[in-house]
This record gives sequence, C-alpha cells and structure tokens, in this order.
Amino acid sequence: MNQKLIDFNKSQKRTDIPEIQTGDIVRVHKKIIEGDKQRIQIIKGLVISIKGKQSSSPTITVRRDSQGIGVEMIFPIYLPAIEKIEVLRHSKVRESKIYYMRKRSGKSAKMRIKDFSDKEKQAQKEERATAKADKEAVKKTETENQEKRESEKSTKENKVDKKSK
Repeated sequence: MNQKLIDFNKSQKRTDIPEIQTGDIVRVHKKIIEGDKQRIQIIKGLVISIKGKQSSSPTITVRRDSQGIGVEMIFPIYLPAIEKIEVLRHSKVRESKIYYMRKRSGKSAKMRIKDFSDKEKQAQKEERATAKADKEAVKKTETENQEKRESEKSTKENKVDKKSK
C-alpha cells in the first residue's frame, strides 16, 4: 500500500515549481472552490520550514502576519490546487527550520537579503516577457471580437433600415 502512495505522489510531481529554500519570501497562488465558483487566493509570506524535501510529497510552511496575528499555512508543493509559486526574495539563513521567527515582529523580523543568481534573474525576465505577450494577445483578441460585434451590429441596423423603407 505504501508503494502505491509513493508512486501516486511521484506521478503528481510538477516541474514548474521553482527551487524554494527556507527564508524565501514567496507568493503562493492557490485555487479555492466555493460552491460552483472558482477563484485564486494569493498568500504571500516567509517560508519557515521545508519538510520531506527528498520525499515524494514535500511540504512548505509559509508564515505571514495578518492584522497583527501570525498565520501559518502548510502547503504540499505538488498539490494540484496550487497554481504556481513565485519566489520574490531570498534571505540568508543558516538553519533549515526558522521557527524563531514566530516570536519576532517588526524590525527584529527583518532578514539579510541574498541576491538572485543570474539563472533566476533570467528566468524571471522570461516569465515577465511571456506574461506581457499573453496580455497583449488577450487584448488583441478582445479588440478583434469587439470590432466583429460592432460590424455585426451595423449590418443588422442596415437590414432594419432597409425593411422600414
């Protein structure tokens, strides 16, 4: 039975998830289904632990402050409900679990920023370029559809005018 679970988890493995480390500030896009409606909830926070990194189903714990109260969420990385994970910033951390951040707030919670590698910077540029191209393509199709609707509307008006004469 255990082997079946491992095989299933390996089949769910995704390649679009970036390399995440403890101390990263991440933005997790999670699908939420409420009745027949579906939306995406974005959770931005600090990765305070990664468990099961070598296993078939690793999890990350993301912590954020919401109205002065610390909120922690545990996400299985390969969960189908997670649309994408963005790494916003790396921090220099010496420990694999930074639970001490639970006691800190304000300035004492600041961490040293570690710069992105050239490979990560290039990947971010490419991601931004593809997002911009997608936006432009959507805008172009919307304008084409609008022009099509307007031309159909004008032809209908012409037909109505001819009938009324």
